[in-house]
Amino acid sequence: QVQLVESGGGLVQAGGSLRLSCAASGIIFGFFVMGWYRQAPGKERELVARIGSSSSTTYADSVKGRFTISRDNAKNTMYLQMNSLKPEDTAVYYCNAEGILIAANYWGKGTLVTVSS
Repeated sequence: QVQLVESGGGLVQAGGSLRLSCAASGIIFGFFVMGWYRQAPGKERELVARIGSSSSTTYADSVKGRFTISRDNAKNTMYLQMNSLKPEDTAVYYCNAEGILIAANYWGKGTLVTVSS
């Protein structure tokens, strides 16, 4: 059974930092591109950052220079370090695993990040 479990969300003041984690089980972690997506109230889910199996990265323009995505293949875990948080970063953040060699796509249940002004 595949599970993606996010943690690390919470309430933080603008300018603060949070570190999100996504622990994966039931998949061969190294065979998946991992990503963070977010969905703010009343808005569509959007890509925040993705990281390939060899740690190549892609970021949304809105988070470049503030967020850093990383992965530890030995621990089956992905991270998102979020610095200089802004109120507009408030959203539910979701972990995603997209298969590289197989047509598989999995989602976590999300973790809420709230940035107060």
